Amino acid sequence: MELINKQSLLKEAFSKAAQTLKASLPIMIGILLLVNLINLFAKGYYSKLFTGNLILDPLVGALAGSLSFGIPITSYIVGGELLKEGISLIAITAFIMTWTTVGIAMLPLEAKFLGKRFAFIRNILNFIFAIIISILVILTLSLF
Repeated sequence: MELINKQSLLKEAFSKAAQTLKASLPIMIGILLLVNLINLFAKGYYSKLFTGNLILDPLVGALAGSLSFGIPITSYIVGGELLKEGISLIAITAFIMTWTTVGIAMLPLEAKFLGKRFAFIRNILNFIFAIIISILVILTLSLF
């Protein structure tokens, strides 16, 4: 009896995983297309926006990530593309962290369901910590 129960749970888990993959695949393809489109237009501006400055790059990256919105699974793709373009790892780290945790576009919805105070404090703290952590990541990597 227990074996049948485990098999049905395993089937259910695989079914849910397949449904999640099916739902996220169009989003990932859309992100890839969007990144390639942005790369066509913004290729010459990367070096002007991101200068390698230890303080300015994470701030600009965090602002850009806060204004956009993304899901964590696609952040690896976006981060890799930005790294290929020569953007500093500190800027990419701040961008990806705020891209997945700070959502200016989603703020009204979050405030409605979770409360304004909570939504604002959560987003502000995530923004600040994204900058701090991106600096700490680079400092840690430079030690090794």
